[in-house]
Amino acid sequence: MSDSFDLARCDVAARLPRAVAALDATGCDTLVITNLRNVRYLTGFVGSAATLIVHANAVTLLTDGRYETQAPTDLASAGVADVDIVVTAESGERAPTVKDAFVAAVRGAAPTALRVGLESSSVTWAQQRRYAGWVGDVWADASLVEVADLVETLRVTKDAGEIARIERAAAIADRAFAHVRPMLLDGVTEIEFGFELDLAMRRMGASERSFETIVASGPNSALPHARPSERRVAIGDLVVVDFGAMIDGYRSDMTRTVMVGEPSAIQQRMLDVVTEAQQAGADAVGPGVACKDIDAACRAVVSAAGWADRFVHGTGHGVGLDIHEAPWVNSRSAATLAPGFVVTVEPGVYLPEVGGVRVEDTVLVTEAGSRPLTHAPKDPILV
Repeated sequence: MSDSFDLARCDVAARLPRAVAALDATGCDTLVITNLRNVRYLTGFVGSAATLIVHANAVTLLTDGRYETQAPTDLASAGVADVDIVVTAESGERAPTVKDAFVAAVRGAAPTALRVGLESSSVTWAQQRRYAGWVGDVWADASLVEVADLVETLRVTKDAGEIARIERAAAIADRAFAHVRPMLLDGVTEIEFGFELDLAMRRMGASERSFETIVASGPNSALPHARPSERRVAIGDLVVVDFGAMIDGYRSDMTRTVMVGEPSAIQQRMLDVVTEAQQAGADAVGPGVACKDIDAACRAVVSAAGWADRFVHGTGHGVGLDIHEAPWVNSRSAATLAPGFVVTVEPGVYLPEVGGVRVEDTVLVTEAGSRPLTHAPKDPILV
């Protein structure tokens, strides 16, 4: 079981006021939040059914009967007050239907309901049509407004509690990898090694893995997001292991490449180049630094080695409640780092005829610069 009770508290209560303050810039009166990670971020509610309706006058959480007891407990534990919790039902015999509860919540917050915002990145076409019908049935002059990344933007800067959870998850992943790494000499399959790594993280306190663990050996390592297979790890293989642990919903992310046995000349050069590129990118992380400049620092090293076209993905991304979230660290990013940002730095080189190498750390941006949250050694050779 996770020992997260001794970690710094997340300041959940401060988040809804910030979201309300950001509404004016969106062009909507009322924001309908359906992304469950965003609902969790703003309220502390961790159920699988939730719609949060946010207005300056009122905030309502809609959920169903499975969470009648859990919802108020979650919000109270997070220190979130002044949220009206409405439990809905399919038939409306024991509780209001979702439509009736939605209309009542919007009407209660903003009787005229002129502009209702929907999260553009998480609302399906079917959901948009349903909300348009509900709004149109009640307010003839109302309209739906596209709102992009309001809560996601708030989530970019992590508070002390969030950083503590990501760091605890990273420490668990570090220990788990050290525990299972020698097994790569035993002829295990990629699936078996991934299972043992996942199990070790759970036994060491993770509530879950961050994402589906990547274990890619030999020719599979040249596939950046290969899924573990029945292939057995053999002497002479490069093995890319991309993994992370989860604590209270917060994730870590790390990649290490292991060379099983002595490397060939080209394998050693790949390992040296990617390790140097990753260090150059990590050294560039700091407040006021453009994300595209971190990407450029990594690519400069890889390009100088003649492998510019074999670094086939972005350099990194934010990490938090999602394994991939803002800011994005790539050549097109317009983001600039600030204290409290947590990003990955993960250059790679992939040669189909040889294999692949990727090295990744998760890095916290601080007032003075940065510090890594992942600490597993980068010594690649296992003999």
